[in-house]
Amino acid sequence: MDRLLLLLLLPLVTLLLTAAGGVNAKEKLIHLRFYWHDILSGPNPTAVTIARSPVTNASATLFGSMNVIDDPLTLGPDLSSRQIGRAQGIYASADQNVVGLFMVMNFVFVDGKYNGSTLAVLGHNQVFSSVREMPIVGGTMLFRLARGYVRARTYSFRPETGDAVVEYNCYVLRSSDY
Repeated sequence: MDRLLLLLLLPLVTLLLTAAGGVNAKEKLIHLRFYWHDILSGPNPTAVTIARSPVTNASATLFGSMNVIDDPLTLGPDLSSRQIGRAQGIYASADQNVVGLFMVMNFVFVDGKYNGSTLAVLGHNQVFSSVREMPIVGGTMLFRLARGYVRARTYSFRPETGDAVVEYNCYVLRSSDY
């Protein structure tokens, strides 16, 4: 009986979700996985501090610091693996209680099927949580009208340098017209 009721209600639920702005037949869900390399050390850093507040040095969370990034995105966790794009943007330490970053970045794809397309990510990244989620708020070219979310998980972190490798899983809804 429960299965019969479920089968009868499923078309109605689908219709209601579509009418409420949920996934429609013209949208496609895409899953992308890549690694973000945030390099603060060495002769060629990909992340540099551009601002610090007078309170930053006394803060356990580095509250008030801001970095600009042009980080490589690779298919594997090693920096030498195939590069598919760059993460370009800014992150700022915006939490006084935990290491929490306000992140504004574009994933700019430079290789493969999505070459020339971008995804825009904007959100809170509580760095030492095992998995963090941030929204995808748009995109360009093959990701026009994109929406979705990313899940970030630290793959490696070197406290002495601040260098990090983060696995990103992106779940993107985009129009199937592109």
